Amino acid sequence: MANQAFQTPKGTKDVLPPESARWEALITTFASVVERAGYGLVHGPMFEDIGVFRRMGEGTDVVRKEMYDFHDKGGRHVALRPEGTASIVRAFVQHRPVVPWKVWYATPVFRYEEPQSGRLRQHHQLGVEALGSDDPDLDVEVIVLLHDYFAALGLRQVDLVINSMGTPQDRKAYAEAVRSFLRHRLGDLSPEDREKVEAHPLRVLDSKRPESQAVTAEAPRMLDLLSDAAIAQFERVQAGLASAGIEFTVDPRLVRGLDYYTHTTFEFRSQALDAAQNTIGAGGRYDGLVESLGGPPTPGVGFGSGIERVLLSCDAEAVFAVQPRAVQVFVCDLTGGDAARDLTTELRRAGIAADRAFGARSLKAQMKAADRSGAKLAVLVGPDELARGVVTLRDLQSSEQTTVDRAELMVRVERYRGGASVAGLGGGAAPS
Repeated sequence: MANQAFQTPKGTKDVLPPESARWEALITTFASVVERAGYGLVHGPMFEDIGVFRRMGEGTDVVRKEMYDFHDKGGRHVALRPEGTASIVRAFVQHRPVVPWKVWYATPVFRYEEPQSGRLRQHHQLGVEALGSDDPDLDVEVIVLLHDYFAALGLRQVDLVINSMGTPQDRKAYAEAVRSFLRHRLGDLSPEDREKVEAHPLRVLDSKRPESQAVTAEAPRMLDLLSDAAIAQFERVQAGLASAGIEFTVDPRLVRGLDYYTHTTFEFRSQALDAAQNTIGAGGRYDGLVESLGGPPTPGVGFGSGIERVLLSCDAEAVFAVQPRAVQVFVCDLTGGDAARDLTTELRRAGIAADRAFGARSLKAQMKAADRSGAKLAVLVGPDELARGVVTLRDLQSSEQTTVDRAELMVRVERYRGGASVAGLGGGAAPS
């Protein structure tokens, strides 16, 4: 029986060159934006004790239905990371760094759900978390960072919506008001949302089911129940965004169903994507999450942004086109391969991207490989060049060429990279 040809699992994809160069550039752009604000990179495990995520969102669809969880060979119940924040908070509780602790991450995340545009079963997130301060100016900082990251990519059709969940006391009062309202409309809700009304009424407000959305459109508004302290906090956030020149809309329907969320919530939505799947970054303040994972009372704020969906937004706006990196010099060797081996090593150590052909191929085959590589300059070594201690430099666009001493190769290549023509690099016989 023939060997099976395996494919990527459903809901996953391979990211290959040259597309991977775009991913690399996107992550580099994100890092440059957030690291200017003092955020450092955190790498953590791809799986955690399942309790880390259960405490994050007990009762949510992510925890109940979508997590990839399993018992390992030691009998431990673990889960693949479904989002970025909980693992960062677990690391904070475990290592107790000095606050404020400002970090960023880039990670694959896993959810067993029906794949959709920009959201696969394994997709990828960039995010920041800032722990240790309840200052609303920190909320402004993380929102500005996400805004400036999108701007650095060239995105322009992006709207920011914000809301406030208030203090824990405000949230509790609001949850009771929503619960009371929904009790009178149970028959109009979708069956999946009815079961949430008593234990988690705010999660009904997150529902994407049309029948439930029709009901929640008439539900009480959080903004109408905010305390004076929460109003002052929210006004400070709005003033900070206005001062940064960032336009926003206050959306009373923007809530977070998880109990530890307080005060600021926000989303960035791409108007270039379908409205049902146009959130390209979202976050908020979570002043109770550290305690839920066994740490001391510690306020926090952060966001997550999906790489795949952001790139879809870039495609829709025709921005952030990244040219794949090409080698600069290609070495063609007709003397057995020693020269190509040694010259490419020398060029690379000098900071010059260089490649070669393998397998003792003909000059014609090597020159075709040089053209495919994208290199602009070829270094040719034949038997005559080897005997004379020279190499031939050929401009692969103009076909101009010249011969230079082998010992002067690096100097001549640098002059070429600086703008000199091949004709001006030296003289000598034509290549053999």
